[in-house]
Amino acid sequence: MFSFFKRDPIKALRQKYDAKAEQAMLAQRKGDMRLFADLTAEAEELWAQLEKLQAETKQS
Repeated sequence: MFSFFKRDPIKALRQKYDAKAEQAMLAQRKGDMRLFADLTAEAEELWAQLEKLQAETKQS
């Protein structure tokens, strides 16, 4: 009945991915390649989760 109050998990995960990717970009601009690599790896994990969730949603 109140499904419009539920947050879209895909949208929330996408926002986390975007924030992590932006942090990685800023770290790269500052020249901190180690932090850039760590943040990029985290962003890639989030992207994989996002793709998995989208695939599950399409199958339903």
